[in-house]
This record gives sequence, C-alpha cells and structure tokens, in this order.
Amino acid sequence: MADGENGAAPLRRHRFKDFLLREETRKNEVKMQVDFYVKENSFKERLQFYFIKNQRSSLRVRVSYLSLQVLSCILYIYRVLKDSSVSEHKCLDVPHKNYTLLEINWASIIWVQRHTILWGAQVSVAIICLFTRILLTYLRYKGNIWQQVLQIAFILEMIDTVPFVIGIIYPPLRSLFIPVFLNCWLAKRSLESMVNDLHRAIHRTQSAMFNQLLILISTIICLIFTFICGVEHLQRAGTKVTVFDSFYFCIVTFSTVGFGDVLPDVWPSKLLVVIMIFVALVVLPVQFEELAYLWMERQKSGGDYRKQRAETERHVVLCVSSVKIDLLMDFLNEFYAHPILEEYYVIILCPAEQDAAVRRVLRIPMWSHRVIYLQGSALKDQDLVRAKLDDAEACFILTCRCEEDRNAADYQTILRAWAVKDFAPNCTLFVQILKPENKFHVKFADHIVCEEEFKYAMLALNCICPATSTFITLLVHTSRGLEGQHSPEDWHRIYGKCSGNEVYSIVLKESIFFSEYEGKSFPYASFNAYNKYGICLIGVCPDDTKNIMLNPGPQHIMKPLDVCFYISLTKEENTSFKAKKENKTQPPTSSTITSMGTMAIDMQEISIQSSLGPSLSTETNISEKRKPNMVPVLELPDSPSFETGNLIIDESKNPCQPCTRNEGNNGYIKGYPPDLPYIGSSPILCHLRKEKAHKCCMQLEKFLSKTCNHKDSEDVKAYSLKNKLIIVSAEATENGLYNFILPLRASYRSENELCPIVLLLEKEPKAEFLETVCWFPMIYYLHGSIDSLDDLLRCGVSFAANMVVVDKESTMSAEEDYMADAKTIVNVQTLFRLFSSLNIITELTHPANMKFMQFSVKDCHTLAFSKLEKKEREKGSNLSFIFRLPFAAGRVFSIGMLDTLLYQCFVKDYIITITKLLLGLETTPKSGFLCSMSITEEDLCIETYGRLYEMLSSTVGDIPIGIYRTESQMLEPPETPQSQMSDNVSVFEEGKDPEEHQQGLHCELPDVQTHSLRRRSMQWASNLLGPWHAEREADRLSQQRGILLSCSERQELTELVKKRMKNLGLSTWGFDEPNNNQSSHSYALINPSPDTRLELNDIVYIIRKDPVSLKLNNSDNIKNSMRSDLQIRERNTRNNL
Repeated sequence: MADGENGAAPLRRHRFKDFLLREETRKNEVKMQVDFYVKENSFKERLQFYFIKNQRSSLRVRVSYLSLQVLSCILYIYRVLKDSSVSEHKCLDVPHKNYTLLEINWASIIWVQRHTILWGAQVSVAIICLFTRILLTYLRYKGNIWQQVLQIAFILEMIDTVPFVIGIIYPPLRSLFIPVFLNCWLAKRSLESMVNDLHRAIHRTQSAMFNQLLILISTIICLIFTFICGVEHLQRAGTKVTVFDSFYFCIVTFSTVGFGDVLPDVWPSKLLVVIMIFVALVVLPVQFEELAYLWMERQKSGGDYRKQRAETERHVVLCVSSVKIDLLMDFLNEFYAHPILEEYYVIILCPAEQDAAVRRVLRIPMWSHRVIYLQGSALKDQDLVRAKLDDAEACFILTCRCEEDRNAADYQTILRAWAVKDFAPNCTLFVQILKPENKFHVKFADHIVCEEEFKYAMLALNCICPATSTFITLLVHTSRGLEGQHSPEDWHRIYGKCSGNEVYSIVLKESIFFSEYEGKSFPYASFNAYNKYGICLIGVCPDDTKNIMLNPGPQHIMKPLDVCFYISLTKEENTSFKAKKENKTQPPTSSTITSMGTMAIDMQEISIQSSLGPSLSTETNISEKRKPNMVPVLELPDSPSFETGNLIIDESKNPCQPCTRNEGNNGYIKGYPPDLPYIGSSPILCHLRKEKAHKCCMQLEKFLSKTCNHKDSEDVKAYSLKNKLIIVSAEATENGLYNFILPLRASYRSENELCPIVLLLEKEPKAEFLETVCWFPMIYYLHGSIDSLDDLLRCGVSFAANMVVVDKESTMSAEEDYMADAKTIVNVQTLFRLFSSLNIITELTHPANMKFMQFSVKDCHTLAFSKLEKKEREKGSNLSFIFRLPFAAGRVFSIGMLDTLLYQCFVKDYIITITKLLLGLETTPKSGFLCSMSITEEDLCIETYGRLYEMLSSTVGDIPIGIYRTESQMLEPPETPQSQMSDNVSVFEEGKDPEEHQQGLHCELPDVQTHSLRRRSMQWASNLLGPWHAEREADRLSQQRGILLSCSERQELTELVKKRMKNLGLSTWGFDEPNNNQSSHSYALINPSPDTRLELNDIVYIIRKDPVSLKLNNSDNIKNSMRSDLQIRERNTRNNL
C-alpha cells in the first residue's frame, strides 16, 4: 500500500491566479446549442408530428376530414333530391344512348344529372379528401407500398374522388354516377379514430363499452344509409322510388316485417337487397355479441361512480376481498340504521365477482339506488379513481375471517390500508384486523378493531361476569328496543326493550340531562340523572385530558366542557321530556346523595352482606333484616377529609376489594408483564409471580404423574386452588390467548377471585408463548383435544366452573359456509350431555348456527323461540337472534356480531375505546373497570334496582349498568310440558295427591310387579271407558316411557364418566351428576328501569372506580368521617320522624 502511494504522481498545486485566468477563459468561450431529436425536424417528420403524433393537431385534422366526408354524403342526397324530377339524362345537353343489357336500361343507372354548382362543390370536396388520403398514406408508408394501397379505405377513397378529378379534364364524365354515399364508411372510420385522439388529448382512459357502442351505432347507420341510397339509385332503371320510400322499405325489411307495399322490381335492386341482408346478418350479430359481452363484464365490474355524483353526494367505500351476504346485510343494516346516514351512498370495492345472493340483494329497491358494486382492487389507483375514494367520507377495510391462513388475510388488509392511505391521505380509515401482532402495521388508521383481542377478552369476562359477550353485543348494535314486544312472555318484552340501549355522548353544558349537575361529583350526577331521566351515565371525557374515563369516582367534579357518555334507548337530541307526578307520601330520592361521600342509608338499622360488594359490607350483626329508610340528606361541601373512599372497610377482610399493596397474601406481586407477546399490546397492571414458573410446572400431565420436582400434587384439586378451574379449548397457542389471560389477572381483581386457567391445546404450545405467560399465576396447559373424554377428564373438567371452546382456524372454512361450525357444535353438545352443570362458553364462526347449541328436537321452549325469531326477522329486526337461549345466557358468541362495532365508529368515534375499557383491553388513569356482584337473600330488602343504584353510587361510587337474571323452575322434561301433565292424569287417579303423582314421574322406579299389575288394570278399565280414554292413556304411557328412557340415559352417562375417571386415577369426589329436570333460562338486562324488582341470584354488572387512583386517608380522617356520618344520620332520622 505504501509502495502504491509512493509510486502515484503528486497532485498539481493550483494557484488562485490560475483559477481566475480559467474563469476568464471560460467566459470567452463560445457555447454551442445542442438540438436533440434532429431527425424529427425533417419535413416528413414534421408532417408526421402534425398529422399523426401530436394529439391535438391530429384531432383537428380528423375532425376536418370527418366533416368533409359527411358533407360529401349531404351533397349526394341533395343531388338525388334534385335529380328525381328529371326524366331524361343528358350530358352537355346531348341525350345519352339507351344501353339495354340483361333486360335493364343501364343508361339511367350510369348517368345522372348534376348542376354545375353542385358538381363544383363535390369536386372541391373530392380533391381535398384525395389529397388528405394520399398525404396520410405517404406519412404512414414504411417500406411496403402495397400494404397501404390495398387497404379498403384507400380503395373507397379512390372510387369516390378520382372520377371527379378526371371529370375536370374530360367534361363528358361529369354526368357519370359516382357512389359518393360510400363515403359514410370512411366517415365511420374517421369518427372512431377521432374518438381515440380525443381521449388521448384529454388524458382520459377510453371506455371499451362506449367504444363498442359507438361502433355498433355507426355500423347500423352506415348500413341503412348504404341500403337507402343503393336501392333508390338502382330503382331508376325500373319503378322509381323516392328517398323516403327507400328509407321506409329499408326499415320494414330490416325489422323483418315486410308489408310488401314497396318492392324492388329490377334484379340489381333485388340483388342489392340480398347482399345487404347478408351483410347485416354477418356484421350486426358480431357487434351485438361484443356489446353484450362488454355489458356483462361491466355489470360484473360495476362500472364507475361518476365524478359529478361524488361532488354533490356523500359516499363511503367498503373494501373487502370477498362479499358474503351476511357481512353485507350486517353492514347495510347497521350503517343505515342511523337517520343521518340515509343520504349516504355505499361503494363496494371488491376484486371478486358478485355471487347470486349478493346480486339479488343489490337489486332490491331499498339498496339498488344506495349501494354500488365495483369489481376492482384497492391496490390499483384506477380502481380507487373509479370509486372516487379521494372524495369519500370514509373507507372501511374488512378482513375475510374465513381464510385458512389468517395471517395472509391480514397481510392483504395491510396492503389495502397502505394503498388507501397513499391515494387519499385525508380519508378517514376504518380497519379490521384479525391477528393482534399485525395491528401495529396499520396504527396510522383512525379506527382499528382487532378481532382476536376483543374475542378473547370477551370470552374471559364471560367466566367472571356472566353474559358479558351478550351485554357488549347488544350494546354495540343499533336497535329501537321493539323486539319481543308482542310476545306473551314478560321476560321477552323486558329483555327486548333493554336490548335497545346504546351508548351516546353529549357535552355537559349542552345537555338537559347533565347540565344541572355542573360542579357535582360523578356518582351524584350519575344517580340523579338515572333517577330523573332513566339514563345511565357511565363515563366522561374531560376537556383538559381528552381521555375517556369510565366511572372516575367521586373525586371527579363535572365541568361544563366535559363530554358525558351515557346508556339510553335514544340520544338526548331525539328525546322529548314530560313531567311525571310522583307519590308525595314517599320522600324524594333525588336529593339523597350529596356531592361527595354523603350516606343515603341508615347503616345502624340495616346490614348488607358482602355480596353487594366491598363498600356495602359491614362488620355488624346481620340478624336484623329490615327495609332501609330512604331519607333526604343535606348536601355537604366538598372536603378532603370527607371522601367516599374513607368509608371502605379493611381490604384484607374483604375478598372482593382489590388489594392496593405491591405484594399479596399468596406471594404475588402487582406489576406490568415483563414479556409482551406482540408489538402494540397495551400495558396493564396485573398480578404476577415473583419468579416465573418453570415449564414443567405449567404442564398439567407432569403434575399428575409427579414428574415435576417443584410441586407434589396428586390431583387437580390438590393444587391448593381455592376457586374452580377455567378451561380453554383451543387449537394452538396464539397471541390472542394473552388477551384471555390479561383481564383475569388484572390488578384490580382480588387475589381470592383468581381462578386457575387450564389451556387444552391440540398442538404443542410455542416456547415464546410459554415465556410470556409463565409470569402469571395459576396458568397450566395440557396437550389434548376436546374430542377425547380422557383429555377432558385429565384437565379437570369435572371440577371446572367454566369451559371456553374457541373456534378453530382449521375449521373456519368449508365447502358449505355454515358447515364450518359442525365439529364444534357436536363436541359442545357432547360436553353438555356429559357435564350438564358445566358452564360452556362457545365461539362460533357463523351467528346463524347458534340455534343448534344445546339442541333438543322436542323442547317446547326451543320451538317457541325459533318461531319468535322468525317473526322478528320478518319484521326486519337486526337482532332476531337475541331470543335464542344460549345467546341470551351468554353461552355462545360469534365474532361476526362485533362487526357492527367498526361500523358504528363512523357515527360514534368513541365506541371502540369504551368497549376496550369495559373489556379491560385498555386502561386510562382514574378509569374504572367492569365487574359483577350477586344478590343474596339478605340483599333482597333493597327491593328495586333503583335503590341498589342509589346505595352503590352514594356509598362507594360504583355505577351499576345492568342485570344478569336467571329464572329457574323444576319442570318436567321438555318432552312432557307441565301444561299437558294435568290433562294426562287418569280418571282412576283423581283421589291421588298431585305431589305424589309428580314424585311418581321421577327416576325412582316402583316395584316391577306392582307396576305390571297396575298397568294391566288400567288397560282393562280404559277398554271399558271407550277409545277416548284409551287414547289419553296411551299418551300418558308414552310420556312415562320417555321419562324412564331419559333417566336411564343419564345414569348410563354418569357411570361412563365415573369409570373413565377411575381408570385415569382421578377422584370422583365432587362430580356432579347431570340433571336435566332443572329448566332455566338466563338473560341480560341493559340499564333496566328503576322500579325493576331484584330477585334472588341476580348478578348486577358494575363499573367500579379505579382502585389504583383511590388514596385512603389515615385513620384519623376515617374516624372523623365516620363521626360526621353518624351525626348526619341522626339528624336525618329526627327529620324523618
């Protein structure tokens, strides 16, 4: 390297003087102009550029040439009209000779009479056209002259122009007939070329449909014009016809009518008619076929959305990979359910063709004028231009969830989102994604719904808050609450009306509901608005933070610019207010809650059990169960020492109160998960282990086989687990399972509420997933399948409280769409028959298949609900499926029901955030969380939901939002309804007690001999009474036989399960035998009315304030606060007396 450097020549040193000399020399040098494309400056290239290459100049040349051709045809018609009155044909005033050949005088055909001025005009036009044609032929010449000369256009031009030029030199030829009407074909060709140049000049893509239509119309006109002129001229040798008669004959002939009043009487005319008919039969069908093909293709592609419409109308674009009828109807019904969107148009951009079902729907008048289907790709700018995406109000990009590879479906959605954002950056973008790990690729979108995040979080909350999926589904659907109002069942009407509740928003200072509570605490405003208007205030968005908070607690003071979120049947703008008279004998309840922490209940007279929540629990004696005295309480000024938080009892004594310490009693800590499964997962404070669990400790099989050295357990119940199991059956460990664990291990849930989670996986879990979840307490997995009873028993299904069956990706696609859920439905039905007490929560691909869950052919309730669903669907209801018992009870869920969540964002941009806060997918400071509490016998003294609302909001600041109610009763099996049993009692048993008769129907069988003798006597007596009684006895016996078979079947299933448990070495202690006699139905009520009576075992949905933001004061403040409460209650008692 050194040698190379030494051998290199040294750089020459330049002086500043040399630099100045070079600058002066450079200025004095002569600069040469270089002209590029010199060959194009030749005379021929200039002509080519002007006549052919230049779009605008060539367009002008073609317009001029087209005008000349049309003018020549007009001059020909004028010559015909003038020549029709001349009887003798002359040339230079000398009559022509009579040329008779083949019985035709050809002189009248060969020679015509022209006026001198007309002849001069025709000659001028012919010369210009001939010169133009020769010039264009010369410019297009590329070495083969015969290729240009033998063209039909060149030959026609020569026939129509050269005789006129020769007539200038030789005058006798001036009267020669020249078929100038053939110039119409040259005009047709010029018109087509002119249209092409026009589209090139204005930089517009030519429409194939328009081009083909133009060719067809011009071809028909040329055929008709040629037929008219040819027949008229040839008939000069026979019976002359006028131009109009020739036109009439042409139309009658081509329309195949053929009246026969005008006929050609010379053979040349007849021959021309035959030729023209033959040409029409050959040319026109080809043109029509091409036009029909293009029309069908346009129908498939959908055409274009014109720019004029886009400028005057509002529209949204829906981008999907394939359009299914269910998806389309859900979108249209939800989108147009809002009155403000009635004038919007929906442009569907899809690369696939319309199927028959979609085509039928789009032809319905309700949708035909508002929905436009365009076949195209969002990745092509020309298709986005067709949809006028840059003028659209919003763009919805949906992912096809029926794909076998869900990641591939997400990748397509990501590309579509990128293409849309690149083409129209200002367009509001709504994106649906399947996998949570792909969400960060589209974080630029305005609104994102990740399917697996919502799905797993909803399934998890179903285990601790029953029917959360039903509650959220009804909350995000648009309905007016008219479903089931004509049903004879009371719960149908109440449930259907409450299903119409939705979440709305309004600014406090603009609201009639909340403006009067400015400066009050949030619980105070929530209860008083509920008590006065029947609406439920659940959250608020302060103007200073712009973060939505659910139940921020009494620490939040309502401000004029706060955005209030409330649950109601309709928004305030569509509500009318009427004063309602109240009973004057009862004290008003609207003033029983102070702004912060004022008690509205005499705690000395009533004690409420801890089932109402931590804040309603006291340590006094519960022997007295009297009705609470609801008395007015004076509103006290806000004071830091007088807070609702001071009324909360010791958290260590209450299992429902979240622990605020960093370390729990079981050795768990609170913190953020150290390993996140994917980019973009929200950090949530959770219960964690101090040290991560070993993989062998998480594998259930090693626990049972005692191969794990870290634990010594023999059975699932020996794990020292206080709560029952939650089993999740899934195909593989997906990142979405992390969102199932997250809400169940959130820090705001008490350690005593943590239930063990067992993952029943068909595939071995991934190491990355185990590394993520090993920090959470009580997480186990077992490699097995839901198809195997042994695997179910080994994972502890006999001791589980809930089992979640997740839809498998491998079964989401099938040849018949609705058959994708077949395996899942059959497996769940088997589970239901074997373990009837197990709460099974199932995810289905298609919502329509929920009617097969817990299917029973002869169940009268199921048949009644099926008829009710059909009636609601006929009425046009979007929620006809809500009366299906599995859905109402929250035991079945389909992620397709949450598609409306994305659609509602167009009107309610806050609905996704509120849903995430309810499900625990996101947390904001001072925001509450969703939980539930159960109503026991001691709590029934509260009587109504309105009183419970008052108690919770006034004492601990909790906001109830609904009720999950289970109505159960002992009935006969579905095959023998109660209404029919009384009629089936024999007349010989009238003296028997009905209770004894009911006991006789149970599975305890009487003595066989006694039963046989009694049956024979009954048959003998029935024969004496006649056929009527025999028929009734036969029905009764068949019903009893069905009961006996049902009892034997249940016993057989029970024995089967117990034998399998013994063979596996599992204890059968605590195994619940299936009991099908218990008939019950459950349903969720959203924001019920205040006078709704509380019933035993009701589960109340509560939004509890954030325990992290709650700061408990010291013991002195607590004592002062309690002393103030006692004084206030004594004063209120005296005032009441």
